[in-house]
Amino acid sequence: MKYALLGSVCLILVLAFVFGSNYYKEQQSKKYGFMAEENAELFVRDHSATLGSEDAKVYIVEFMDPACETCAAFAPFVKQIMAANPGKIKLVIRYAPFHDGADNFVKILEAARMQGKYWETLDVMFKSQNVWASHHNYQPERLWEVLPRAGVDIEQIKKDMHDPAIAKIIEQDIADVKALNVQKTPGYFVNGKPLQVFGYRQLQQLIQSELDAKYPN
Repeated sequence: MKYALLGSVCLILVLAFVFGSNYYKEQQSKKYGFMAEENAELFVRDHSATLGSEDAKVYIVEFMDPACETCAAFAPFVKQIMAANPGKIKLVIRYAPFHDGADNFVKILEAARMQGKYWETLDVMFKSQNVWASHHNYQPERLWEVLPRAGVDIEQIKKDMHDPAIAKIIEQDIADVKALNVQKTPGYFVNGKPLQVFGYRQLQQLIQSELDAKYPN
């Protein structure tokens, strides 16, 4: 009788876990159903930094590395496209820390988010790459020299960047990088569709095709 009861409890717990997992995926699919119905959670996590309207129907998911020169080069281009299509596009930032020491750069960025200075800090990091990450000549200590331009508390960042929650964000994003087979940065997906051939024109065409599909009028 005791073993039967224990077995029933275990079964209930397993079913509850399965139901909870499926419910979460279903809710994610409903929220991002226009992107990738079965794998929406791989593209957008609850922790993901986003820019743009909540009502946008076109999601640009970018797997990036703050030390990536190409990521820095493409950032203004993506913002220009967003500005030209107000309210229609949402940018989602995911991490693919492929460069040496990139984990620490991501931790600094996430620590800045705790101060409400995420996008300002990312902008400063990109614009000052020639100072601290020029052509893979990493001098991370010089990043501290330029970060005050973002209006952040440097000492607080140095404390917050070691928060275990940030390490978990990086761990999850790396797992999604592997699941989606992202090989290099920046890695773009537009409504779940990967950018097959990399380039400014190709990215613009992919975004425009989704804009045309989601906003036919």
